[in-house]
Amino acid sequence: MADPELEAIRQRRMQELMGRHGTGNQPNPEQQSAQEDAKREAEERRQMMLSQILSAEARERLARIALVKPEKAKGVEDVILRAAQMGQIAEKVTEERLITLLEQINSQTAKQTKVTIQRRRSVLEDDD
Repeated sequence: MADPELEAIRQRRMQELMGRHGTGNQPNPEQQSAQEDAKREAEERRQMMLSQILSAEARERLARIALVKPEKAKGVEDVILRAAQMGQIAEKVTEERLITLLEQINSQTAKQTKVTIQRRRSVLEDDD
């Protein structure tokens, strides 16, 4: 009963709609690869700048910190790079200076915990 031409038109129309929907939602592979290349290049530049700013021991310590707490290491790297861009760092950052910087950051971001004990009063207790 179905006309083969009509079925072919339906198939082509369905493919067009699926094609538009797929490209509208996700970036095409060329854009995606360009974004990945840009991210990779930015990370390479970042690492190159850090290698110029940090001594070998400081880089090693920061790498060990990154293994345990990547977000903290990224934050320390950001602080160091910002200071270098503003001209606050004149010489290579040694391991000792990195440790003091880490201590300062830890003291600023330390969470203060407070425990409050509330004693429940029983109905039978008499406060006369």
